[in-house]
Amino acid sequence: MRVVGQNDKRRSTVGVRAGVAALALATLAPLVSGCDKDPAAVPPAGGQQPLQAPPARALDSYATELRAAHAARTAAAKRWGLKQVPLAAPPEPKKKPRITTREGFEVDGHRELDLPPVFTTVPTEEKVVFLTIDDGAEKDPEFLHMMSELKIPYTAFLSDYVIKDDYGYFGKMQDRGVGLQNHTLNHPYLPGLSYARQKREICGMQDVVEERYGERPVLFRPPFGNYDKDTLRAAKSCGIEYAPLWNEEVFVDRWEYREWDRELRPGDIVLSHFRGRGEWKGTMPDMIRRFLDKVTAEGYAVGRLEDYL
Repeated sequence: MRVVGQNDKRRSTVGVRAGVAALALATLAPLVSGCDKDPAAVPPAGGQQPLQAPPARALDSYATELRAAHAARTAAAKRWGLKQVPLAAPPEPKKKPRITTREGFEVDGHRELDLPPVFTTVPTEEKVVFLTIDDGAEKDPEFLHMMSELKIPYTAFLSDYVIKDDYGYFGKMQDRGVGLQNHTLNHPYLPGLSYARQKREICGMQDVVEERYGERPVLFRPPFGNYDKDTLRAAKSCGIEYAPLWNEEVFVDRWEYREWDRELRPGDIVLSHFRGRGEWKGTMPDMIRRFLDKVTAEGYAVGRLEDYL
C-alpha cells in the first residue's frame, strides 16, 4: 500500500474622500443651479431619483469607519513591532475554486473512491496566502491578543492530547472567528495503524471538537503529513471533505519551503505550530512577526482558508 509522506518539523482614504465629495456635489447641484427656487421644485435629471442627504451621510460615515479601521490597524502593527501594516485580505470569493489533489499526492483509487483532496495550494490568482497552525501545545495569551488586534485570520488543526488541559483557550480562539479543525486525537504516524485505529483517531477527534466547540470539522491534516489510502478512507467516513497540507513552514527563526525556488505563490498554505520558548528560540508572537513581515513585504495578504473551500 502506497504511503504518502511529508516533513512536518515544522483605499486609500483620498479616493474615498473624493468619492464622498463628488456625491455631495451631485446632491447640491440642483440647489446651486436654482438657488432662488424652492429645492423641492427642481426636477432630477432624466431617469434619476432625487439624491437626498442620507446617502451622502452614509458614505461619509463609511469613509470615517474605513479611516478609523486603518488607523487602528496601523497602531496595532506598530505596537506589535511589525515592519509594515499587514494588507487586508480580499473578499471571500463568490465562486469557490475547484480543489483537487496535487499531482504525486494521490493514493490508489483516489478519484474513483472520491477521497478527500490532498493539496498544498489553493487555486487563486489573488496574492493571498493561508496561515495554518498545528496541534495546540502552546497556549500563549499574547498570541490571541496579537491576532485579535491585527485581525489576522488563521486555521487551527488540533490534537486532543495537547489541548485537553485547556479547552477554553481554543474556545476563545473560535469566538474570534478561527476555524478549529482535525489533527487526530494523539498525533500518531497513521500509516502504521490499521484502518480501524486510524478511524478511531480521526473520528474521535471529530467527536471532541463537536462536543467542545459545537461544530464538526470538515478539514483534516494528518500528523507529520503522512497518510495512506486507509487514512483518507477513514477521514471520509468521519465527515472530512478536505485534507490540506502545506507549501511553506514558518518558525521563529526561519522559513522552510517545499518548492525548489523557495518562493511564495498565490494561494499557498503556510504551516506553523503552537510552540513557545520551551522548543523555539522565541514566542508565537515572534513567529507571527516573521510570517507577517515576509508576506506583507512581498505584497501578500492573509486569507481565511475556509472561505476558499
